[in-house]
Amino acid sequence: MSDLSQLSSASHPQASISRLRLLVLSNGHGEDMIAVRILQELQQQPNPPDIFALPLVGEGHAYQQLNIPLIGSVRTMPSGGFVYMDGRQLMRDVRGGLLQLTFTQIKAMRRWVSSQKKLGNKRAILAVGDIVPLLFATLSGAKYAFVGTAKSEYYVRDEVGLLPRQSKAARWENFSGSVYHPWERWLMSRRRCKAVFPRDALTAETLKQWPIPAFNLGNPMMDGLEPTFPSQQFYSHDTQKEKVRPLVVTLLPGSRPPEAYTNWEKIMIAVSALMAGLREKDSVFYASGTVVFLGAIAPGLDCNILAQDVNSQGWQSDLQSPIQLPDSNTLIFKQRNAYLLLTQKAYNDCLHLGDLAIAMAGTATEQFIGLGKPAIAIPGDGPQYNPNFAEAQSRLLGASLILVEQPEKVAKAVHSLFKDPDILQTIAENGIQRMGKPGAAQRIANCLQELLG
Repeated sequence: MSDLSQLSSASHPQASISRLRLLVLSNGHGEDMIAVRILQELQQQPNPPDIFALPLVGEGHAYQQLNIPLIGSVRTMPSGGFVYMDGRQLMRDVRGGLLQLTFTQIKAMRRWVSSQKKLGNKRAILAVGDIVPLLFATLSGAKYAFVGTAKSEYYVRDEVGLLPRQSKAARWENFSGSVYHPWERWLMSRRRCKAVFPRDALTAETLKQWPIPAFNLGNPMMDGLEPTFPSQQFYSHDTQKEKVRPLVVTLLPGSRPPEAYTNWEKIMIAVSALMAGLREKDSVFYASGTVVFLGAIAPGLDCNILAQDVNSQGWQSDLQSPIQLPDSNTLIFKQRNAYLLLTQKAYNDCLHLGDLAIAMAGTATEQFIGLGKPAIAIPGDGPQYNPNFAEAQSRLLGASLILVEQPEKVAKAVHSLFKDPDILQTIAENGIQRMGKPGAAQRIANCLQELLG
């Protein structure tokens, strides 16, 4: 029996339900986006809750776009939310007023809960992220649910057993039998904690060893990724035989400047190495003779800066390409029998069209792999996609993410991939297993409505 069917069989909704007031806590841009996906589904429910938000990191633009009111102070910290990767980033945030902001936010949360109690309203907290919003929710005095986005058992184990690790310090990650430490599990096992939604099945099953109400409902990161084109785009009209088509490589440089610009420079070196492989007679690329590189560029980046790096590698501006994207502002470049496109409005299409990715991003890399595709990653120098982050991400994503030390080594990794059909099938199954199937936000919203409403 599934987690949802167990929930439904044990629930006895009352005939008359008063409206719920829900406060959402999240600590990062990615967490905000995951929270918003769930909230959009909640708003479609019968008798939906009144929703408020308190983003603990950043300014909560995702909530503001949904016209969800913010109840307290918000501020962007110097680290951008990546304090767990570098102790120096934490000290920068402390000097930037992190402690004062935290105390102010705790007071705002407790004041909101108290005011709802005085009004006689039903109230609850939805914490999205890591231990910080989870701790806030515990301190609120209200009932709460937790969407755990930061941790997965895949960081330390797979379905076979523990992963081999070189560092003695790495044993700390799993010292108590789970990637979630005892104090985190204590927060999740409180009576007022009504539901915990881990990011994958392996983590949910591990947490069920303790008195934690863990539900395996999937990962909202895989929601909202539908392409604009039909799945039959690359098939002929009269048969299901695949057309001869270009090899498509998706380029994911990340979203945060100035780090993304530095990442792009490395990615362009990798692209040039792949282009050199095109000259080889036995190249795996010669099935069609054409390669298309799709640059999925975040709206906050300047495409003109990226285009300068493209031109410096010998690409020339063009007007047409074998692939048409739903973005009239797409920049198109050509070099021999290869094309490179830069788009800021066709992210989903770039994910679905790509046969593989050259990736230096967090969420985008995971979403690409969740579609069952391989990604080759190059560790960067920035606060996010540094060697520590890339190594941890490779454990999280398993065989689907191939780490190379230098951008020039991407070409060899690509050739190895396409000479082994079995590994491509393994990667397809692995990505879907680790990231889950679409629809998680709606499943979580249904569960929240039953448990909290």
